[in-house]
Amino acid sequence: MADPKGFLNTDREVAQSRPVDERVKDWNEVYVPGSLLPIVSKQAGRCMDCGIPFCHQGCPLGNLIPEWNDYAYREDWAAASERLHATNNFPEFTGRLCPAPCESACVLGINQPPVTIKNVEVTIIDKAWDNGHVTPQPPDRLSGKTVAVVGSGPAGLAAAQQLTRAGHTVVVYERADRLGGLLRYGIPEFKMEKRHINRRIEQMRTEGTKFRTEVEIGRDIDAKKLRKRHDAVVIAAGATTARDLKVPGRELGGIHQAMEYLPPSNKVQEGDLTVSPITAEGKHVVVIGGGDTGADCVGTAHRQGAASVTQLEIMPKPGEERAPHQPWPTFPMLYKVTSAHEEGGERVYSVNTTHFEGDEDGNVQWLHLVEVEMKDGKLEQKPGTEQRIPAQLVTLAMGFTGVDRENGLVEQFGVDLDERGNVARDDNYATSVDGVFVAGDAGRGQSLIVWAIAEGRSAAKGVDRYLMGASALPSPIAPTDRAMAV
Repeated sequence: MADPKGFLNTDREVAQSRPVDERVKDWNEVYVPGSLLPIVSKQAGRCMDCGIPFCHQGCPLGNLIPEWNDYAYREDWAAASERLHATNNFPEFTGRLCPAPCESACVLGINQPPVTIKNVEVTIIDKAWDNGHVTPQPPDRLSGKTVAVVGSGPAGLAAAQQLTRAGHTVVVYERADRLGGLLRYGIPEFKMEKRHINRRIEQMRTEGTKFRTEVEIGRDIDAKKLRKRHDAVVIAAGATTARDLKVPGRELGGIHQAMEYLPPSNKVQEGDLTVSPITAEGKHVVVIGGGDTGADCVGTAHRQGAASVTQLEIMPKPGEERAPHQPWPTFPMLYKVTSAHEEGGERVYSVNTTHFEGDEDGNVQWLHLVEVEMKDGKLEQKPGTEQRIPAQLVTLAMGFTGVDRENGLVEQFGVDLDERGNVARDDNYATSVDGVFVAGDAGRGQSLIVWAIAEGRSAAKGVDRYLMGASALPSPIAPTDRAMAV
């Protein structure tokens, strides 16, 4: 145990954010660089090293949290990095982007603020990069087998790295012009700067993974031909079919899916564009959807100079304490204030959009909504609560409904889908087609980055076993277990 009295004597401290009026003027990460270093050792010392560490249950990767907390407390950054990488290929991604179900499961969190696991994690990996502890790990020998990975998001990258290290020749196909999937173009720069992706890609290239960008399987290459070229295929193409809002006025100009709105602003940061073709500058912005993607739209609109930002959510406002039906150590649905919400805007709960109203040029100007309430398990409108709010730019951030069905990938492979529109798979992540596997959102449905990496690692084990008859690769999660999906 790092510090036997740490959880008694040390209060929880988290990373310090830059002032709002400063950070909304740029796209850099919101936290003060280096602010964790003076406090992280003591924060790691709050870990109780429980006899049964429930943080392991909270993390789909099975991260060895008490072990690397101990090393971080002792400032043995090399050992901490080794323990962290034993279960997680990309802790700099999860440490910045994961909502930390591990912290919700922290035993200390029963009656005190939990350990700042995410902050310790991101400090370990940042120190590892600074100190040269992250190095390529090429395989000792090649298997002679080839694997195609479709998609370069966290699931695809994790599967590719594991399979490359197992000795297989891996080619990652990405339909965008840069690698990273939603990490690249769906996550704003202020949440994770893209240099973190770039150096991981370089590590993977040095290990032997091959990458092909601007190649869409199903359109540029027939999926059946891809299967014939390789000994196995991993589909990690995500669940990119966005949920739409079918109400009158949806066709008006200025109404966009979140994944139409966010990527151009990231392309500005990449230097591809001078300004985004979809900008919030001087406009009244409405974001429909109260999740993380909606918050990303809110933060982006602030940085583009929106006149106002309103975020709508159809469900009631979550509580600030655990509800009785979400007891420890489950992941509770709590009221969360992200960095984007700290920067301004209004959040409105229990409302539903009824229609949009436009101007004479066909552009949206107003959004009409009504309050809703739960009755007999259904949301019903409350009469007399109708109102309209200004809306010159509307982003739809209501989640995703399944894998892309328009590019031909699913039909050409001939894989079965489950009742939720995801690619069906068995306990080894194998689809209904021999030699074709699936990992991440494409098979699981929209989920967390930590689940994507865990599934990529698990699918890699299934592929390795299929190719070699056995596998020494780790499999961190039960593939059909959805009980902890958040």
